Order: sequence, then structure tokens, then C-alpha cells
Amino acid sequence: MKMLIVEDDIAISYTIARVMRDEGHEVTECHNGEEGLHHALYGEFDLIILDIMLPKLDGFTLIQELRKQRVDTPILCLTAKDGLNDRVKGLTIGADDYVVKPFEIPELIVRVKVLLRRYGKVNQKEQISYGPIAIQVRSRAITVRGEELNLTEKEYELLEYLLMNKEQIVTKDQIYNRIWGLDSEAGIDIVELYVHYLRKKLSLWDANHFIQTVRGLGYRLRINE
Repeated sequence: MKMLIVEDDIAISYTIARVMRDEGHEVTECHNGEEGLHHALYGEFDLIILDIMLPKLDGFTLIQELRKQRVDTPILCLTAKDGLNDRVKGLTIGADDYVVKPFEIPELIVRVKVLLRRYGKVNQKEQISYGPIAIQVRSRAITVRGEELNLTEKEYELLEYLLMNKEQIVTKDQIYNRIWGLDSEAGIDIVELYVHYLRKKLSLWDANHFIQTVRGLGYRLRINE
């Protein structure tokens, strides 16, 4: 999926872009409203993540101009914590959803997925599988060699993330930000702990070695022939 991020706070823009790229999306960043409008009008995007308070052209004006030009790309707004009126106005003039700053990464990811699914931008797979491991996406049912595997919520999210990135290295930071979020009070060492939990459960099917530690980098789900 192609995403446009219009956010003047460089740190926030960088964080969102990194997370969306980790999710497999192609990202374009810009940092003022005029630039954002130009990209949105002349580019092809599946979703726009838009801050309301922007230099040169504010988010409300940008939304109104896009809808006037019949650009129907879904728009997810970023609004201030106390900006109830902003949220109401944004939805009224054509935004599709909003996230309140400061936001948690898991919430942002979920809202992005919901919007993409709502507007038919994703063809969600019924099943994600690799080797003997299979996940039924809608029910979150997991099987290994045809037998049911019971996981906690975080264990499931970890396995799903590894499956989505099978045979690719994912760092501890990527896993931590994806599953626990930047505002989590848990330390990053919790990643290693949950990898241990997941390996222990997979060991019942001699599948624990599928989760490989890549020293100095992170983890990778790979089945060695």
C-alpha cells in the first residue's frame, strides 16, 4: 500500500513512516500543507495520514480542497488531545478517522488497517502460513502440523509479525514498537522474554528452532532445509 504522511513534526513523521514501512507499506513524507496537497492531488495513495496543525496550509483546508477536487483517498487525522472540536470538524468536512496525540503505535496500526479494509484497499488473507505453522486471520486460530496452538495475545502478535516477515530479519526495536508501542512501560528486554515463551510452546512440535536469533540484529523466522 502507498501512504502519504503530512506532519510537520519531523520526529513524529519519522516514527510513523518507520512503523508503516515495517508493516510493508510504501511511504512518502512531507512536512507542510502545501507540499502535502500537491502530493495528494497528483500522486496515487491508498491512505493519507494528516496532521491538522500544519505550516503554509492547515489540515482542514487541505481536506476541503481534496474533497472539492473529488480526491476520495481515505484520510486519518492526527489531532491534539483536547481538540474535540477539531475532530468533529475534520470528520464533518471529509476526514475518515482520527488518532489523538500522543498516540500509541498499536492503535495507529489498527486504525490504518481498519481504514484500508473499510475502503477495499487491502485483500486480507484468510490464512498466513509458513511451513507447518498456519494462522487463520479472522479467528486468530493457530495450528502447527495440523494441531491447535494456544497463545496469549502478545505471543500471537509476535508469531503473526514473524510470519508476515518470514525469512526477513526483524530487530528487537521493530518488534517492540510493533507489539508494545513506544509508550509502553515494559522495557525492550520483554521482546527476548516473549521469544523464549513462543519458542517453548513451539518446541512441542519441534518447531522452536524456526525462530532464529541473528546475533547483533534481531530475529528471523526461517525453516532450514
